[in-house]
Amino acid sequence: MLILLGIAFLAGIVTALSPCVLPVLPILLVGGATGTSKRRPLAIVAWLVGSFTIFTLAGTALLDALGLPDDFLRNLAIVLLFLLAATLIFPPVARLVERPFYRLTRRRVNTEGNGFVLGASLGLVFVPCAGPVFAAVASLSATGEVGLRVVLLTLAYAVGAALPMLAILFGSQRLTAGVGLLKREAPRVRVAAGIVLAVTALAITEGWDQRFTTSLPGYTQAFQDHVENSSVAKRELHSLRGGGDALAAAKGPAAPDFTGIAQWINTPGGKPLTLQQLRGKVVLVDFWTYSCINCLRTLPHLKAWDARYRKDGLVIVGVHTPEFAFEHVPSNVRTAVKSLGVRYPVALDNKYATWTAYHNEYWPAEYLIDRTGRVRHTHFGEGQYPETEDLIRKYLGDATQPMTDVADTTPQHFMTPESYLGYGRLDRFIGRVTYDRYALYKFPDQLAQDDLAYSGSWKVLEQRIVSGPFARLRLRFAAQKIHLVLGGQGSVLVMVDGKPVRTVAVRGEPRLYTLASFPKLHTGLLELRFSQGVSGYAFTFG
Repeated sequence: MLILLGIAFLAGIVTALSPCVLPVLPILLVGGATGTSKRRPLAIVAWLVGSFTIFTLAGTALLDALGLPDDFLRNLAIVLLFLLAATLIFPPVARLVERPFYRLTRRRVNTEGNGFVLGASLGLVFVPCAGPVFAAVASLSATGEVGLRVVLLTLAYAVGAALPMLAILFGSQRLTAGVGLLKREAPRVRVAAGIVLAVTALAITEGWDQRFTTSLPGYTQAFQDHVENSSVAKRELHSLRGGGDALAAAKGPAAPDFTGIAQWINTPGGKPLTLQQLRGKVVLVDFWTYSCINCLRTLPHLKAWDARYRKDGLVIVGVHTPEFAFEHVPSNVRTAVKSLGVRYPVALDNKYATWTAYHNEYWPAEYLIDRTGRVRHTHFGEGQYPETEDLIRKYLGDATQPMTDVADTTPQHFMTPESYLGYGRLDRFIGRVTYDRYALYKFPDQLAQDDLAYSGSWKVLEQRIVSGPFARLRLRFAAQKIHLVLGGQGSVLVMVDGKPVRTVAVRGEPRLYTLASFPKLHTGLLELRFSQGVSGYAFTFG
């Protein structure tokens, strides 16, 4: 559990350094600039951590119990931000707000001093980028599986996210106190801070912040993946969720139907869809939520595919599974769907029923279903748009018209991610797989970054591959160190950019072998030549 808490803490720090924090950055700057107490930044952060943790875990249940709308807390936070802005701009408003407290306590209550309003509001309007840690917390909270481990995990994530914000608060406070001009013009600084706070609250209300952050590159994505998508993180989160796995698309299981859907958008008369109705169509199921930046960056591709291939038999179904309470409100989702220009069907999966049926763990997540109703391809996160579109065209049986041309804004990873070789979790593989028996493979003419391919004779099993005669493997990588879990008995010749590097002797039970290391990050083509009977499981990189 300590390992998972450490991962959550680091994931929170990365989130607070990502584009997700930019909409609340003006609020943090105002919070530091409008108070002189050294405890004020600590109070703001403490209330932020508390409100974020409580309402992430129990917000929806609490609102249901009180009979309040699901977006009540977020709307309340925005109103409080506008009120706080008014107290900064108009001193009489501040005195009016303080008056009820003065009557109760006979002491002057400084509305800008204790940090409660600002911190609690920040905890409600801060929308973190949805990585695997937060996805696990949100899904377990939505399904009522909140125990001590989930509470501690959320708290660790919130504390990690709050630390960079605390640094911003202290920095803003010291800057304001240390610059003579700002000290002399304190009344004007307060008014300017109030205006900034009001504009920021208006931007959050109108969704301008969301459009702004979506347009920015995800400059922390590589670090987030390194923290949350490591083999250790996946194992710990897998244990937390109780052992469920996302569908192994390569094996072609029957796709679960849409279940527990609260409402449908963009269907005739709002009527529900079923996979039985869609039999004979190629279906792309997209798990998303309208405040998720990563999800929003995939929408241009989804909309382009819908426009290009709908008449050929493609049906895209957006399964909207909410992260936050305000995303449960159907009218909010309808407004977002309309403003985003989404014309394909959207299912409101408020109770996580379809999410659970697919054993899904990510936003965004794509499940490509062929005309017979079987899952043929999965992809989690952004990217791999050409590969997904190529498979759509393949299952539609139409590769004659040109592919769509939409810019890929996926953040570029500095290092190749962990790569599994068995069909159960095979990703970024170029070619077609024959399952559970030896077959011949051929290298493609070229490989894109992080793609891999087989050549010669291989038996591809669910968790590993077993080499036959002339078995080879190629991978286009970026790393400083290349590791591979190998088992069996034999040898593997390691070549980088066409030059032999070393020969690895494989003996006994599967273990991790270091294939190559470089003085610094190296981008190149790895080729492995296997003797017969050697098993390969998964690559990791350092």
